[in-house]
Amino acid sequence: MRESLDREALHEALVTPGQPWTGVDVHPSLGSTNVEAARLAQPWRVVVTDHQEAGRGRLGRTWETPANTAVTLSVLLPAPEQGRGWLPLATGLAVRDALTEVAGVDSALKWPNDVLLPADDDRKVCGILCELQPAGVVVGLGINVDQDRDELPVDTATSLRLAGALEVSRERLVVAVLTHLARWHADLSGAAPARAGVHAAYRRACSTIGREVDLHVAGGEVRRVRAVGVDDEGRLVVSSAGSEYAVAAGDVVHVRSTTG
Repeated sequence: MRESLDREALHEALVTPGQPWTGVDVHPSLGSTNVEAARLAQPWRVVVTDHQEAGRGRLGRTWETPANTAVTLSVLLPAPEQGRGWLPLATGLAVRDALTEVAGVDSALKWPNDVLLPADDDRKVCGILCELQPAGVVVGLGINVDQDRDELPVDTATSLRLAGALEVSRERLVVAVLTHLARWHADLSGAAPARAGVHAAYRRACSTIGREVDLHVAGGEVRRVRAVGVDDEGRLVVSSAGSEYAVAAGDVVHVRSTTG
């Protein structure tokens, strides 16, 4: 049965000593959690909805999720003084940790802001959108939990249910994501060794590194390149025609092998 999120359970688990979260707002429906978090402009306050009606993604894309089937949340976080470009990547690490802990599924990270499930042909289970605001950075994410195939917007998307993780508690998933996000954010905001630990963890988890990819850049150009790494600014390093260069923004499509 698809039930609404329990606001009291979330508040009790998150607004507690040892956690930085200051409050939890659960909305039955909402246009965009990112817009609401930006409007509130309260660092460490969590905005969650059971039914996001106008979700926002990269390049102005929008979508709607069926009610009570996903984890859709946004938070305003202080911007790390160094390595701000790493925040969406660290958020991917937090989602990956939570999926392992709560749903028992393996996942991989696609630069810069997608989480993929190898159990369902590397389809996308989570998207991340970070937006700079005067008071910090709004971190938004959506995890598909209980959707069937026909409830997803595109064939390249998946849900935890479709990957074999049934009856996943959305409350537990919200708490796990935010707990891990607070930890990774603290490391990003810490001393150089802690930041280096985030960088190393992401590089291990990023399935884009080492693959041929189609890089979609501004103006509609598509470049076939090989992803060879992620630099200390969080940029994707690619190789083409014997030279390497870093890419700060752009959509990446993994090129599938035609052998086998």
